[in-house]
Amino acid sequence: MSSTLIRRLLLGLLAIGLLGAGIWWAKRPKPISVVLTEISQGRVESSIANTRAGTVEACMRTKLSATMGGRIEVLAVKEGDKVKKGQLLMKLWNDDQQAQSTLALTQVETARKRATEACTVAANAEREAERQTALFKQGFVSGSRDEQARADAQARQAGCDAAKADVSQTLAKVSATRVEQNRTVLYAPFAGTVAKIVGEVGEYSTPSPPGVPTPPAIDLIDDTCLYVRAPMDEVDAPKITAGQTVRISFDALPKQSFPGKVKRVAPYVSAIEKQARTVDIEATLDTDKSPPHLLVGYSADVEVVLAVRENVVRVPTSALQEGGRVLIAGADGTLQERKVKAGLANWEFTEVLEGLVAGDKVVTSLEREGVKAGAAFVSDDKAKN
Repeated sequence: MSSTLIRRLLLGLLAIGLLGAGIWWAKRPKPISVVLTEISQGRVESSIANTRAGTVEACMRTKLSATMGGRIEVLAVKEGDKVKKGQLLMKLWNDDQQAQSTLALTQVETARKRATEACTVAANAEREAERQTALFKQGFVSGSRDEQARADAQARQAGCDAAKADVSQTLAKVSATRVEQNRTVLYAPFAGTVAKIVGEVGEYSTPSPPGVPTPPAIDLIDDTCLYVRAPMDEVDAPKITAGQTVRISFDALPKQSFPGKVKRVAPYVSAIEKQARTVDIEATLDTDKSPPHLLVGYSADVEVVLAVRENVVRVPTSALQEGGRVLIAGADGTLQERKVKAGLANWEFTEVLEGLVAGDKVVTSLEREGVKAGAAFVSDDKAKN
């Protein structure tokens, strides 16, 4: 075989090899771009949060209405006013009751004078009876005269007692008229702020009859003491106890949270929504770190911290697959599956008890197509470069 033929044969084989290599290169599996996160040590905590928005409540709040209807004569406060305990808030027209009270006081004075008169006569009759008894014992008067004097003294004493009873009766009537007058006035039961007033001077104020809710005349709140009421899922309720640490956030104060404590856990389940039964908890803010100018009625969220681990190996929770498996970056450029033993967990991080060490890199982009054990990969950072 000539050298020319051999050379041509070698060139043909080389061309076929290059063509095959080109086809393999074009059809080879392309590395998958993945997001890698390096395992480190840090804080992991377990917590639960409310199912629906909570509400800022006042420790003391009362909705006041007079116990009887009437025309508003005096409004001693305005909405937003700060009031002291016992301060007059509102008064209904009660001139008729004041007249009854004046009449009752006059009757008391009259009854007292009649009692004085009757008791004076009774005292004189008693002295006369004693004198007749002494004379009877000396034989100067008959026994019938003595008995008549004694009977007259007893009758006069009964009249004195009846007059005193009339005084007590008229005093009770005065008390009754004062009670009636008190039904037409409203006083602050505690120091606070007037949140709302329903009615104006001259308008008729009506109390709420049984079964017919009507707006209260005055809504009074003590905004110096506030707490947050929040509904928690009934499944989480057994994990919550008074004194646990919480983080409280408010829609009105975005991107901020404030520390506090669980104050109370309701002793019953609320079934406002039958498919989502909840248990209300009450949480108070730490006084030295509470936000200023909180308003009653603000919406709030409460996150109850159940447990905390410091300086532990942790993995992003998004990197965990079913069965406690993760994909790590292998030194050979492929993804490798590894089984881990998980500890405390939340939506962000999970504590790793076994299976990973600080410095390992895990895949957190599990939702991407083709991400599986054995697949060639390239980090997003390298892919961008």
